[in-house]
Amino acid sequence: MTLETEVQSLRQVPMFRGIEPSRLKLLAFTSERIRFTAGQTFFSQGDAADAAYVILDGRADVLLDAAGGQFKVAELGRNALVGEMGILSETPRSATVVAVEQTIALRIDKRVFLDLLTQFPQMSIAVMRELASRLERTNAQLLARSGQ
Repeated sequence: MTLETEVQSLRQVPMFRGIEPSRLKLLAFTSERIRFTAGQTFFSQGDAADAAYVILDGRADVLLDAAGGQFKVAELGRNALVGEMGILSETPRSATVVAVEQTIALRIDKRVFLDLLTQFPQMSIAVMRELASRLERTNAQLLARSGQ
């Protein structure tokens, strides 16, 4: 995957759409491209939040540890951003993310991610909208699981 391909992928992520191409190129250049095999963990619930990831290709499951065992709360695919919640809240990871199949992701360092939010207020708004949407989906899943 080339730098240009990575920039094109970043453009598909809703919160990066308003960022100028030269800045996206710098983001892609400074980010680490990581290949995960099926079953490999991006990070585990409770880990320190040191980076966010953009899935360039492949799929990953978001899993929560609960008293009854681990359960899946979401499946993420191409152009999904994951791991930003821990960065924003400065708390340990709230979930485990595991590749479902071979997956390629860009690892965006915490400092770089926070710099982007500071420089691009529209990105901050997009992140808030995405987090609110995730909270709504999680609440609906929890209600469904409890039988209400």
